[in-house]
Amino acid sequence: VQLVESGGGLVQPGGSLRLSCAASGFTFSVFAMSWYRQARGKERELVAAISTTGAGTHTKYSDAVKCRFTISRDDAMNTVYLQMNSLEPEDTAVYYCNTGYSGPLNQAWGQGTQVVVST
Repeated sequence: VQLVESGGGLVQPGGSLRLSCAASGFTFSVFAMSWYRQARGKERELVAAISTTGAGTHTKYSDAVKCRFTISRDDAMNTVYLQMNSLEPEDTAVYYCNTGYSGPLNQAWGQGTQVVVST
């Protein structure tokens, strides 16, 4: 299993970023996927999750990002995305993706992608 996150960077408050997670080494389409983040000095937390594309795609978000972030997936590209709008300094963290909907299924994490929201 390999998960490669990208798309992070430095953005001003109120700005937007789109993160991508390219997956390989497993059958992407049969797994729910999720995004996590870890701010300095804090534990890693679930940000958003998306179910498999089957009988209706389900998503969920943490209260901190609800209505600002959107998770989506492209099974043909084996990629999961996180569109982040109205970014706040509190969103500054390293963002990771993983398999699973209610908790990480893969014990090995990717390198993550750093997001810094600052003036």
